[in-house]
Amino acid sequence: MLAACTAALAADGRPNILWITSEDHGPHMGCYGDSYATTPNVDALAKRGMLYAQCWSNAPVCAPARTTIITGMYPTSLGGEHMRSMVPMPAGKKMFPQFLREAGWYCSNNAKEDYNVEKPGQVWDDSSKKAHWKNRAPGPEGQGPQPFFAVFNSLKSHESQIHTRPHAQIHDPAKVRVPAYHPDTPEVRQDWAQYYDQVSEADADAGARLAELEKDWLTEDTIVFYFADHGSGMPRSKRWPYNSGLQVPLVVYIPEKFAALRPPEYQAGGSSKRLVSFVDFAPTLLSLVGVKPPEWMQGYAFLGKYVAQQQPFLHGFRGRMDERLDLVRSVTNGRYVYVRNYMPHLIYGQHLNTMWQTPTTRVWEKLHLEGKLNAVQDKFWKPKPPEELYDLMTDPDEVKNLADIPDYAPMKTKLRAAQMEHAQRIRDVGFLPEGARLDQSMGSSPYDLGHRGDSPFPLAFAAAENASLPQPGAMPDKVTSFDRAISSSESAVRYWTIFGRQMRGKQAITEVRDPLLASLRDTSAPVRIAAARALLESGAGADAEAAFAVLLDAADWSKNDIFTAMAALDALASVKQKIAQSKNAAAMEARILALPNKGPAPDSRLKEYIPRLLEELRERSP
Repeated sequence: MLAACTAALAADGRPNILWITSEDHGPHMGCYGDSYATTPNVDALAKRGMLYAQCWSNAPVCAPARTTIITGMYPTSLGGEHMRSMVPMPAGKKMFPQFLREAGWYCSNNAKEDYNVEKPGQVWDDSSKKAHWKNRAPGPEGQGPQPFFAVFNSLKSHESQIHTRPHAQIHDPAKVRVPAYHPDTPEVRQDWAQYYDQVSEADADAGARLAELEKDWLTEDTIVFYFADHGSGMPRSKRWPYNSGLQVPLVVYIPEKFAALRPPEYQAGGSSKRLVSFVDFAPTLLSLVGVKPPEWMQGYAFLGKYVAQQQPFLHGFRGRMDERLDLVRSVTNGRYVYVRNYMPHLIYGQHLNTMWQTPTTRVWEKLHLEGKLNAVQDKFWKPKPPEELYDLMTDPDEVKNLADIPDYAPMKTKLRAAQMEHAQRIRDVGFLPEGARLDQSMGSSPYDLGHRGDSPFPLAFAAAENASLPQPGAMPDKVTSFDRAISSSESAVRYWTIFGRQMRGKQAITEVRDPLLASLRDTSAPVRIAAARALLESGAGADAEAAFAVLLDAADWSKNDIFTAMAALDALASVKQKIAQSKNAAAMEARILALPNKGPAPDSRLKEYIPRLLEELRERSP
């Protein structure tokens, strides 16, 4: 069937497709109007092709962003939104290169995968540092070689390269524009200038690959994409679902011989205003090779035979970032960005081992502790508001929150409704605690759990809405009462109910002390951990020992799954100061330090997080 789908293209020659990708940078390129940038190769590609003015990566960090691309589905729907995680692929679904291979394309990936879902069989013909279009089949006698889909990924602009020292500076730090949220210090200027240097190196890699394509006489037979995997690697860009963390460059060149695959707005050197995001890439690739995208893909093709209607919104998300819990969702209509913080009691700048390797993060935190930041810069070190709204036209740094200004209420309401509708449509299982949803999946996948008739998603989502943004009509009556909610048969409702109290402060927790104490014995580990954390953060007094014992037991990786241990250690880190002030502080800290730093995990990439949390508990003592 797939061979028949490509017959029309085969008559005129089937297109090769080349993806040139880079890491950790936004549209900081000359073709996007950035005069400080030095990116001649991608700029030249944009003059021959077309750039997309607004492309979002959906996720502001690598693994979930790449999961979005490879599946054509939102990781929040798959249960793979965390950095990092590993969940089963939903039953009956494939990764898009599998469709291309079935249609006759040779698919090579050089070489990064980093997916948060298990591969459903062979995905690539070759995925290695040696993968190349040159390794494809020669084709039958009298015909051309096998068409290819080839990916080449440059690591040159990765976040890690920003803090590599020594560094031979190319861009002048004195001339860099420091965004309003960062303090203007030599360290910050150095990092931003070095970031631009690394983007230039990624551009050079792109130039070398394009020259190789030209040398092989393939330029006019090959559709070329250039894009980055998410926004800038600088703090408050990477890992944050603002436009600064999600907007990426996307340049596409479609040769004249494949003009039929161009969208209506395509013109050399042009710019498309169509809103596109990574979830659209898989259906777009299928559309380019003449395969109709399956209905279960959640994106929309923007090129090729099956171009879909333009969508009005782009969606972003943030889940657990490495070792730190969080849940944030965002949406844009291209001008306004709405951010919904479902855990507003957690500060923006939660400690992450990787982010603290960048000098900017360290000096930013130091100046905060010294009280030397202005209000805009200091915001990163404080709890979040439940809602944020920014106008990219007047405030590209996204620092002027319009969410509480009456004149912007209609726009906030519109974007909030879009975010809620999206979560309900895709069945955003991110609202179910990570470990619990894997257990509840009972051998299938979190996606399948979310789409079951008896799915816990609707109640969990309603409880999260009520917990983090109380308002009339926010959730069904049956979960508005704390007493009823804390005894709900659905553990995710109990979980969010406790968080709701924690978000409202010490008095709100004190009012429900007895139910919280009872929750320390809950059958659900996430509920027990949430209750213990709430009690300890409120200054539990006589209850502190019982709450601490719950967290200590859950943090033991030798007898708990990694998600339970990680959540408990994250909670212990958040109450470290309370523990230090306890009369049993020395004994408590000794018991923490005796916890094991090894244990089982569904994916080896997760194993570094427990040691990191234990190290932080040792080194970042109050």
